[in-house]
Amino acid sequence: MCAYSTTTLSDVVYSIAVTSSGRMRSHHWPLAAALLTAYIACVDALNNGLARTPHMGYNTWNCFAGDINENIIKSTANIMVKSGLIKAGYDYLVIDDGWSELDRGKDGKIIASETRFPSGIQHVADYVHAKGLKYGMYSDAGSKTCLGLPGSRGNEELDAQYFADLGVDFLKYDNCYAPASDWIVDRYSAMRDALNKTGRPILFSMCNWGAGDPWKWAQKVGNSWRTTQDIENSWDGMLRCLDNTIGLSRYAEPGAWNDPDMLEVGNPGLLENEQRSHFALWCLLKSPLFIGADLRKLSKSALEILTANEVIAVNQDPLGVAGDLIWKEGPIEVYAGPLKGGSRAVVLFNRHSITTQYPISNVTVTWDHLGYPSDAQATVRDLHAAKDVGVFAEAFTAGVDIHDAVMVKITPLKKEQKYEEWRPWPEQYTMQPSSAISSVA
Repeated sequence: MCAYSTTTLSDVVYSIAVTSSGRMRSHHWPLAAALLTAYIACVDALNNGLARTPHMGYNTWNCFAGDINENIIKSTANIMVKSGLIKAGYDYLVIDDGWSELDRGKDGKIIASETRFPSGIQHVADYVHAKGLKYGMYSDAGSKTCLGLPGSRGNEELDAQYFADLGVDFLKYDNCYAPASDWIVDRYSAMRDALNKTGRPILFSMCNWGAGDPWKWAQKVGNSWRTTQDIENSWDGMLRCLDNTIGLSRYAEPGAWNDPDMLEVGNPGLLENEQRSHFALWCLLKSPLFIGADLRKLSKSALEILTANEVIAVNQDPLGVAGDLIWKEGPIEVYAGPLKGGSRAVVLFNRHSITTQYPISNVTVTWDHLGYPSDAQATVRDLHAAKDVGVFAEAFTAGVDIHDAVMVKITPLKKEQKYEEWRPWPEQYTMQPSSAISSVA
């Protein structure tokens, strides 16, 4: 049992982390973070049994922002089925911000826009479900959504039941119009509790922008949490989200995942090789995979990247351990993660400037990096090409083009149970430092 009520602990954390004027005390955050652990240990967990592997689907925001309507949703659902995306695992179709009217109804409920959805939002939900897809919607943990439409703060139970009655399977929950004085754990926990109360399993995707270091507490609150601000449709925007997720793999687990934001594969801001590396890295990080391009205009190469079965299999591996950065030398990086059965998924990544005279760099992963004996014989399989490269010992090297990635699966010929136990983070990071509280003045 908890020594203090959760309300008391929440108040204590808030008083430490936030000034009377509502500003964050950054130098007191380590103490607040330590108390967060105690706070979350005292609250109920999200009880939906979902996202045992990272969730996959489509979200309207990156492509359409708030300019959505029922025809776009229906055509997207049709294409997800016809193109094979649903077969590849993309089974959620999520309507993001912009679906509601500006004001709630007299009964307090959110009203779907009659202009954008003239057949009614229930009709849209039924249409999506009839295609064999799961249906997702959007709300906000503040007083308004990011587009200024009604948020759910203070109306969590009313809105959660509204979503459940519609047959919603997924809720993306944003973080706009919420002051620091309204503690972020309380806001997201309130909707978690409301969703639990409906009795309907609704996947809870926390779009909290990394605010409040959610990887330290959100495992009992949501099925995923954002590690960073929104992705941008550019190489630098993708790298920012990647870099802000490095080092967080140890916090992810089945049912609770780090989310570096949606995919930009298929959008014009990334070249084909950049899209390939973006997708490979998100798969290795065990990120949720949500397409954000206009499927009506999706290129053949983008569709091939998004439906690369052996790459997706890494993301959906049942061991459920997220990969991470294990080696770096300047712009050359190696990412790796363990797979069920003791294999390793590895991404060899070339971040060199696109203006360099030497576009291809040799990138090497050694067996020592992966927790294998150096003399172990192992099969290396190219996951993009879906073919074996050969049998190697000690190390594997591949030539990697600028802004591209080579993704391989390395499988020792001699299997040992201990190979499955290796983790891609330093041993000293498996526990929080015991001095977290005493070191704070």
